[in-house]
Amino acid sequence: MDVTESPIERPKYGQKRFFSGKQKRHTLKSQFVIDLETLQIICVVNDSGRRHDFRLFIHSKVRFHPDTESLEDSGYQGIAKFHSNSHIPRKKPRKSKLTKEDKQFNRNLARRRVAVEHVNRRLKVFRIFSQRYRNRRKRNAKALSLNCGHL
Repeated sequence: MDVTESPIERPKYGQKRFFSGKQKRHTLKSQFVIDLETLQIICVVNDSGRRHDFRLFIHSKVRFHPDTESLEDSGYQGIAKFHSNSHIPRKKPRKSKLTKEDKQFNRNLARRRVAVEHVNRRLKVFRIFSQRYRNRRKRNAKALSLNCGHL
């Protein structure tokens, strides 16, 4: 599971809702649930760019089967309460270093998660997601799911 942001034109009303502090512009966020074996996008959820990745997961009500393994980035800290079979990178403890086992775990996780990032890149090849989206924001979800079906 991963999230990507696509820039939009500055809204006339409710600008604060769409302003992403990370990107320093107005954006729409899209969360993808991707099958690592087939690299197909299973689920797409859209929201405003201001919402945090984990908060978007909570509000989307997307849940996994308990036996399903899910790989996330560090933006999903706390997902273990919702899904026990999830893996996020291990953080460095305060005033100490990561152990060799933790570094190896993070490296293996990154090697498996890179496929998710490649799917994000393939979506960004469509200019509709990498450049400014100028159509109605309600249509962004439809355009996104149509293009996801072609990948």
